Amino acid sequence: MVHSLAVVVRQLETLKRSYGLGCAEKCEHVLARLGRAKFVDVDSLIQFHDTLLFLRAFPQSAKVVQLTDELLTSIELQVGKFTDSPANVEAFDDESVSGIAGTKLTNAWTFELARWLVQRHSPQIRPRWNTAERYRHMATILPDCMPLLEDDSFVEADTPYLTWIRAAAGAEKRELAWLLRGIEQLPVSRLDHTSLYDALGVDVGWDLSGSSASRTLARRSVSRFFYHDSPLLQRKQVSLMDELVSAPLKVRTLNRSEGGKTIDMARDALAVRYRELHGSTHGDPDCVFEAEVGRGVQLFIWGLDVDRRLPLRAYYAGFTLKNGVPINYFEAIGLFEWIEVGFNTFYAFREGETAWIYSKLLHLLHQLGGVTCFSVYPYQIGQDNEEAIQSGAFWFYRKLGFRPGPPELLALAEREEHKIARDPVHRTSPRTLRKLADGHMFYEFGDNAPGRWDWFSARALGLAVQRKMASNFDGDAAKIRRSTTKLLSRTLSVNLDSWNAREQWAFSNFALVLSLVPGLARWTTKDKRSLVTVIRAKAGRDETRYFRLMQKHSTLREAFLSLGSALHPDS
Repeated sequence: MVHSLAVVVRQLETLKRSYGLGCAEKCEHVLARLGRAKFVDVDSLIQFHDTLLFLRAFPQSAKVVQLTDELLTSIELQVGKFTDSPANVEAFDDESVSGIAGTKLTNAWTFELARWLVQRHSPQIRPRWNTAERYRHMATILPDCMPLLEDDSFVEADTPYLTWIRAAAGAEKRELAWLLRGIEQLPVSRLDHTSLYDALGVDVGWDLSGSSASRTLARRSVSRFFYHDSPLLQRKQVSLMDELVSAPLKVRTLNRSEGGKTIDMARDALAVRYRELHGSTHGDPDCVFEAEVGRGVQLFIWGLDVDRRLPLRAYYAGFTLKNGVPINYFEAIGLFEWIEVGFNTFYAFREGETAWIYSKLLHLLHQLGGVTCFSVYPYQIGQDNEEAIQSGAFWFYRKLGFRPGPPELLALAEREEHKIARDPVHRTSPRTLRKLADGHMFYEFGDNAPGRWDWFSARALGLAVQRKMASNFDGDAAKIRRSTTKLLSRTLSVNLDSWNAREQWAFSNFALVLSLVPGLARWTTKDKRSLVTVIRAKAGRDETRYFRLMQKHSTLREAFLSLGSALHPDS
């Protein structure tokens, strides 16, 4: 019986890749058989679960959708049989499969995400205190939240912090909510809130029993399903250039309620997989866009809350639904026409039209932000990322038309391509893939000269500012901000008293960088006025306008490129 069940599960795994005449009926038949399955090992159950998820996202028929939904709903009962074994619990907890209904997660989230989890999933959330390891931090942080604690913590060696916390919270189930609220009310900066909470080392346990946030049950209703009656689109069928110059995608701006629900779903999808993204934790519900790109795929993309934006670069985050199922997430960070894109498909869906969906994302970024230079950072292709090495991620991008930036890496890639052309069975060694992952990759189109961003780094801008702060301002951050802001306001004839706080913050950040630009005072009046408009847009409702305005300021672009390309051998 066990042997026959394993055979049927493998058969289903094969059928998830089968599309065409009669395939839907075969898949329906196997799914119906598995409705009575009783699993006796955790690995087979996990494989079954993820195969069901794939079929739910990439179904051959309406009946397949119905059967996979029914089977996924019953998964939690099967999971319960395995949770009394530490080895099985560990198997469910692996990042590649975590988040199944009926399992539990434990993680040390940031202050902001922990607060959100308590608000959204309070009955399933429990803190796990590390009082023995963090007693010194508790002694110095908690007195601001608990009157008279110093009378115990400052002089006693055995302060029962958990007893104090429970007394202050009023009930055991309210401990974490009380702590988060107490830290939030402290008169310190938002970064200090995060730092103080992190110092306490609180682990958050999350019970996913019956949770719609679980990988198993996460869904968004769709008006119409897309059923696959032919093979899935392969990478070789995708042309990035054709996609980028094709007709605009239909994009809809969501209202605040829709936008908030969308970002909440993305936070759930990431958190159950032990992931947290700056853009999901701090997304702006007033700036969420939806693009239905066909084949049952919806791309959702949003910007950052104005109080959480990066000092210079513009930022987008987002995720993808396929027939209502979350299948990947992404972030994109850039300046002018250049943007770095991180694209991560969840493990269960990596055979599902990834290249085509990626091409649609780049099209959307081009359409929204006007970007024409896409960059992939080294981690995505294998730098300090063994998974990307094993999957040959470099070739995913290379075969879509990306090129390595450093000339020596481009030459290495071309040598490998010649080897493959001579010997189709040749496989690039892990050692070579690690070398190829030593630099960014780029895809460029449009009117700008190629290669201008190959040596640019936002980090180079920041380090140049630090060096100036050290040499001219005794390493004092406040001094350099005051000085450079005063100088730039005088140069641009700007009265900052009429600007709001976020605009002043943006001006101060630009002032730091522009203090390094020689001849700024000699810029034309038009360039100076345009610069003021760019800076104010950084603190505007939507960073898309900031992106677009930067692209029109060629003088500013050249200044940033010159300052940020310090790694170039000719600079």
